[in-house]
Amino acid sequence: MTAAIEGDFVVFRLGMRVNSLWQVHRWVPIITAVSRMIAELEDDEDSGLLGYDTRLGIRNHESVQYWRSFEDLREYALDPESRHAPLMGSTNEQMAESAAVGIWHETYLVREGEYETVSINTPRVGLEQAGSLVPATDSRRTAAGRLEVTPRSDVEPEVEQGTEVN
Repeated sequence: MTAAIEGDFVVFRLGMRVNSLWQVHRWVPIITAVSRMIAELEDDEDSGLLGYDTRLGIRNHESVQYWRSFEDLREYALDPESRHAPLMGSTNEQMAESAAVGIWHETYLVREGEYETVSINTPRVGLEQAGSLVPATDSRRTAAGRLEVTPRSDVEPEVEQGTEVN
């Protein structure tokens, strides 16, 4: 299967690194706040959040989010009525007090047609959670086909007419 999203979109990666495992009081509130922000976004169909994928580890935690536009992401981040704005202030204060937790993020602007994805025997994962799920057949069968780099399959050898393939 492959994912299809109409138009441009944004990939936002948000991560947290636990630097001091024993300082649970420093990092558990951040994990809890992030899950509350995701719930808030899911409850608002007009937020612009298309989907997300969260991975929790021992030290490293990451949320990959797919947004309709950078404007939607920015609007949520700066909205004083959202859960994010107050959290950003308190988290920045906490970071100044202690290096027990680190936070990072990356933002990617993706133009329509300039991405590809494929999965076999998995539940919806990654971009598939944000877009429509379509069969990876015909031109969508290969990475080059999904990216519309080539009109033919990039995994099948070209065979001249009349040539026997063993």
